[in-house]
Amino acid sequence: METAEIRRRWLDFFGRNGHAVVPSVPLVHDDPNLLFVNAGMVPFKPYFLGREAAPWARATSVQKCVRTQDIEEVGKTSRHGTFFQMNGNFSFGDYFKEGAIRLAWELVTTPQERGGFGLDGDRLWATVLDGDDESIELWLELTDIPSERIVRRGLADNYWHMGVPGPGGPCSEIYYDRGPDYGPEGGPAVDEDRFLEFWNLVFMQETLSEVRSKVDFDIAGPLPSKNIDTGMGLERIASILQGVDNMYEIDEVYPVLERAADMAGKRYGEHSGHSAGSSHPDDVRLRVVADHVRSSLMLIGDGVTPGNEGRGYVLRRMLRRSVRSMRLLGFGDPCLPHLLPVSLERMSQSYPELRRDWDRISQVAYAEEEAFRRTLAAGTTILDTAVSRTRETGGTVLGGEDAFQLHDTYGFPIDLTLEMAAEQGLEVDREGFTRLMTEQRDRAKADARAKKVSHGGSPAYREVAEALGASVEFTGYSEVVSEARVAGLVLDGASVPVAREGDDIELVLDRTPFYAEGGGQLADGGRVRLDSGAVVQVRDVQSPITGLVVHRATVLTGEVAVGDAAHAEVDVERRRSISRAHTATHMVHKAIREALGETATQAGSENSPGRFRFDFTAHQAVPASVLKDVEQRVNALLLEDLAVQAEIMTQAEAVESGAMALFGEKYGDAVRVVSVGDWARELCGGTHAERTTQLGLVTLLGESSIGSGVRRVEALVGTDAYSFLAREHAIVGQLTELVKGRPEELPERVSGLMTRLKDAERDLDRLRKEQLQAAAGSLTDSARDVGGVTFLGHDAGEADAGDVRTMVLDLRGRLGNDRPSVVAVTGVAKGRPVVVVATNEGARERGIRAGELVRAAAGALGGGGGGKDDIAQGGGQDPSKVGEALAAVEWRVGELAG
Repeated sequence: METAEIRRRWLDFFGRNGHAVVPSVPLVHDDPNLLFVNAGMVPFKPYFLGREAAPWARATSVQKCVRTQDIEEVGKTSRHGTFFQMNGNFSFGDYFKEGAIRLAWELVTTPQERGGFGLDGDRLWATVLDGDDESIELWLELTDIPSERIVRRGLADNYWHMGVPGPGGPCSEIYYDRGPDYGPEGGPAVDEDRFLEFWNLVFMQETLSEVRSKVDFDIAGPLPSKNIDTGMGLERIASILQGVDNMYEIDEVYPVLERAADMAGKRYGEHSGHSAGSSHPDDVRLRVVADHVRSSLMLIGDGVTPGNEGRGYVLRRMLRRSVRSMRLLGFGDPCLPHLLPVSLERMSQSYPELRRDWDRISQVAYAEEEAFRRTLAAGTTILDTAVSRTRETGGTVLGGEDAFQLHDTYGFPIDLTLEMAAEQGLEVDREGFTRLMTEQRDRAKADARAKKVSHGGSPAYREVAEALGASVEFTGYSEVVSEARVAGLVLDGASVPVAREGDDIELVLDRTPFYAEGGGQLADGGRVRLDSGAVVQVRDVQSPITGLVVHRATVLTGEVAVGDAAHAEVDVERRRSISRAHTATHMVHKAIREALGETATQAGSENSPGRFRFDFTAHQAVPASVLKDVEQRVNALLLEDLAVQAEIMTQAEAVESGAMALFGEKYGDAVRVVSVGDWARELCGGTHAERTTQLGLVTLLGESSIGSGVRRVEALVGTDAYSFLAREHAIVGQLTELVKGRPEELPERVSGLMTRLKDAERDLDRLRKEQLQAAAGSLTDSARDVGGVTFLGHDAGEADAGDVRTMVLDLRGRLGNDRPSVVAVTGVAKGRPVVVVATNEGARERGIRAGELVRAAAGALGGGGGGKDDIAQGGGQDPSKVGEALAAVEWRVGELAG
């Protein structure tokens, strides 16, 4: 049974049993504790935590998930994979243990020809929390599992919580016996490779107040209602139903593995046993490739781009591990163009949007592989330098610091460092490398713990939301002034009934015209006037939980109380200015896609009064001519006075209409589509101008790179754009006056001035060199004997390192090789002293080396230096010490010559 069919049967079964079928949310989700969605219940957390009322009594989904904490274990076991899909069925105060067990048994044991999974009930085991006798009785009553195949286990195995205060409860897991070829008898407690867990039924029934570890926590009491949260790993059940050893061999993953093996000339499984733990290293590498290629496809599909931190770093690491694994398998050419399309072919059966966005996905992935290939080339050069340095000191072990720097700074994999060092006869200090990596991980974990917030937090917001009993009504699309009622006040994190003059508060109204920051649009500002005479200045507006709008404000005069009648007034000029910027962002987005292609999708934006910034995916700088075309296209459309309209429709209708959805944004079943005429159409919840002529003018200031594959355009709108052009015009006027020409002649005149300036600089440089060479002719007369060695020291004054070096070599040549000689010259460039020392063959035969002498000079200058025996260079901080530096060289020559 193909994985896509298993997915379809799951959703169909629970849909027929009264569950709302909920689509998977993107892997990038608005949860401050998560880089990615890592469990099927993540989108439902607000309902389980009691922050929001669930819109359904029952729900089911197949959720995309990514877990990366065990990335180093990928391929080594049958259980660890980064991307996976979690089948889930959920009950919010509806059915509980009995319903969950009955539904699970029915689906897994119903014959395949009748729509089930058709598993043999005699091969199924169940585990329960020790002491949960109710669940044991239900398994015996509702299923054919005998008591000897129901196993009691402890908190570590059969109690679920999120690791922070919040809901928790016992769980019951279903296992499938894969037979004696996979391990010994005895059930899940003995061997979890043979007995494979594929479905976990969590019975959420308790509230936890403190969580110290997986098994150490405090139960505050029962939840208001008992809930069900189950999770069946789609890849796990697929491996069982397809009769393969592990998740890497299922139909959605194996084709990539097979293609990689063919490219590398390997035969998968030829030297491995049934269990992943007995795998040949080549098979582990092939599984890494198959897993990471699929995970990368899904992450890029959901809008993640490679970077050096956060989500981008995870994606970069996966792509680079794929490329590196193929290299270790013997394939050194670009591999992703061969592998990623294979993964697309399989995954697009369940996620057709991948095919629609393939151009962008492939562009991002292939560019990252090319960048990594360049990194490998650069890293090889750096490694060679470190190897040479180690050998020069007589060492046989490359330092852990070198290996760590290669890994951390240059992205050079440690296994490649080990391989290439071994090729040159060196070992690597693995202990030192591991210590530094551990210290880095510990710092990262400490930072993550510091940032992690409790799921039991925001009690004041929840208290206000519960008292309000409904979502705050946003009236700002149609009005900027609203009559309202004070529904809640939060002061210093606590809900309060009254706030007084001078208090900084968070004000909640039952209805508001104020736009809360979101979708790249900054919040409104303004004032709220109370019937009591109090006045509140609103400086920011946020939506901390769904349905609640919080006005961050200061009480200017009077006293504000919950229940007071209020008159809310938006700062109209600010709103209009931001709205113009937001409409301009949509128009620039559309024009950029027209100019660069459909792969140039929005990657972020900020719409503020009179200006905006717009981020988009592109893997090279946008030519100035293209930016000018985009600017002209947008401004031409402004003059057409296009209407800007908003419509509410379903997501399916929006996609059908051609509207663009943006990655990372949260959309409901009903979406708002903003259209600029018939030209640009996007899903958007922000405020906009009514017609394009209201924007006046859009001026693009330029574009730049803000990360791998992401560019940023910054622009001005309306009066800000006019003011900018006025300043530019004034500057042009000043320049034309200076060069005595017309504005259109400025480029030619300025270019001519720059050319003459460069010519003058070259003439000055040539003259300075001639003067130095002329001075060198007479300087040889000032050389003196120091212990049988001719020493010539000279301060060249204002001269850079290149000039000083040229002079030193000239003087050494003039002194000849008749007797040992040393030349030392200092110079000062941009306030920094430099010293160069050269020795001839006779001096080196007497043990006098330039590198040693320059270190003595640089020490006097407050710096350092080094080089070869015949010539060396150094520098320092204090130009007043050049005389002392030359004296130090002369003294050291005498010491060595004596």
